[in-house]
Amino acid sequence: MLSVFLEVLRRDLLLAWRNRADVLVTLAFFTIVACLFPFGVGAEPNLLRTIAPGVLWVAALLATLLSLHRLFAQDHTDGVLEQLLLSPEPPVLWVLAKVLAHWLTTAVPLIVAAPALALLFDMTQSATMVLVLSLLLGTPILSLLGGVGAALTLGLRGGGMLLALLVLPLFVPILIFGAGAVDADLAGTGAAAHLMLLGGGSLAALALAPWASAAALRIAVE
Repeated sequence: MLSVFLEVLRRDLLLAWRNRADVLVTLAFFTIVACLFPFGVGAEPNLLRTIAPGVLWVAALLATLLSLHRLFAQDHTDGVLEQLLLSPEPPVLWVLAKVLAHWLTTAVPLIVAAPALALLFDMTQSATMVLVLSLLLGTPILSLLGGVGAALTLGLRGGGMLLALLVLPLFVPILIFGAGAVDADLAGTGAAAHLMLLGGGSLAALALAPWASAAALRIAVE
């Protein structure tokens, strides 16, 4: 079973490398959205530090949303998805591999770029570290829940718009706790509680979301 997981993961990472323009578009979108806000609100340091957590988290959330439609669409078009569902291997394994590949190719570049963008908002080193940690804990939830939404809207006309309407309300708690962790660090009250909630949310999503995605994919293909 592990071999199936690793093979699907390797295949999706290879496809992402061949279509790396899509990854670069997601990263460029994240960077541009984050860079626009200092021009719009001015260069007052205290104001920039105040809005930084929300701005960077919203930018990361929207950049992740931008790439979710690609999670299963290509395999569905090529017929690979149907073959995977007909295989004797548990669908949860390869669904989890595809979500992991999506996270590695979408969220990880955003996390790497986040410290550089934090400099635009005059964030402290401590707040920047909390921001990176919150993204590490929170973005897996975005990919896992987004996978459920992508599976539910697979093959539907206007699926991209429906996907956004479906998953954005689910992303709100992650946004609140992710930005709240940085706000708490800036306020000096400690970010541990917010980070623990994000970690718990990641574990819950890891346990439940792949099963929901697999069930939704079966319905979509049938």
